[in-house]
Amino acid sequence: MATPSNYHEPVLRKNMPELDSIRGLAILAVLFYHGFYWSTNPSSFKLIERTWILATWTGRMGVNLFFVLSGFLITGILIDSRDRPQYYERFYVRRALRILPAYYGILVLLLVTRFAPWPFVALSSVYLSNLTPLFGIGVSYPVLWSLAVEEHFYLIWPLFVRNLSLANLATCSVSIIIVTPLCRVASFYFDLHKGITSYVCNDYTWNASDGLACGALVAILLRYLNVERRQMLRVAMLAFAGAALMWVLCLPFGIWTRQKAVGAALQNSAWNIAFVGFLMLFLLLGTSRLKYLVVNRYLSFFGYISYGLYLIHVLMFSAYDGLVKRFFPFLAEAADFETLCLRFLIASAASVALAYTSRRWFENPFLRLKAENTAP
Repeated sequence: MATPSNYHEPVLRKNMPELDSIRGLAILAVLFYHGFYWSTNPSSFKLIERTWILATWTGRMGVNLFFVLSGFLITGILIDSRDRPQYYERFYVRRALRILPAYYGILVLLLVTRFAPWPFVALSSVYLSNLTPLFGIGVSYPVLWSLAVEEHFYLIWPLFVRNLSLANLATCSVSIIIVTPLCRVASFYFDLHKGITSYVCNDYTWNASDGLACGALVAILLRYLNVERRQMLRVAMLAFAGAALMWVLCLPFGIWTRQKAVGAALQNSAWNIAFVGFLMLFLLLGTSRLKYLVVNRYLSFFGYISYGLYLIHVLMFSAYDGLVKRFFPFLAEAADFETLCLRFLIASAASVALAYTSRRWFENPFLRLKAENTAP
């Protein structure tokens, strides 16, 4: 842990408000991705408009940022509590109170609105939404795949943390970071052998675990090593430089597209490495005189509602499209940028309102139970 001084707080604290800003940035990135790039044909827009739409493609990496952050937070919680009684019970009860109410709420909503067929919802109810293609069932509500990956992580990672030393746990994390891209490229060639190029396999847990392992590694090293702030800054800069170098070196080989082997294997890896640097930089700034740069009330608000907003926003975009097609067909037929922006504003506002309502009136009572469960 960084040594406190007259000017700096400890890097690891019980409350780290700068991480709420990271959540806010991650969910906004995903929101813009689904609002503009996803299911939109950029080629039909003008140059400046097309540039904006293409730029929002990077928003899908907000999920990777969530993974890195989640790996960091969950691993830290597990390490700090592994010598306490009822280690497993406390962890799983608290996770259930945080995750399950809103999650099962959205599953019920998917059934009621007939947005997703019951076989997909049934498998999603046991957190297999990212593996439904293996059962011959399409992914009807795409955002659920990342929650399945995280739930699998929550299921098995506490066992590793409880029984391994920090050194062995770090080795395990590094192994996952190395093996996961190999699994992705193996899946790529397996699909290619069948004559298809599919992105679905990237959502399988064994192909999407390296972001969680990157965050876990940061949590482990900050506890295992006596890392000084200057060393943390160097590591963060090295992470940014390493990610940029990976892009530059692999660009001629197709890292920019997952339709090529290098991109399938390493595109996510480069982003994950960059997000490690991003996380460490936020931790440093958040404990310095410059904390105002990374502690922002607007981003914190989006971080506060990020879980519910992530769950509901795709359904709201779909609801908007359905209502417009039925009652305002002239808007549905329009293919201009202004109409796309109007869609984004209305559907996003509805999503934010519902997510805030869910957090305050539905999720918070369960979160109070979660807080009570932290008592010795």
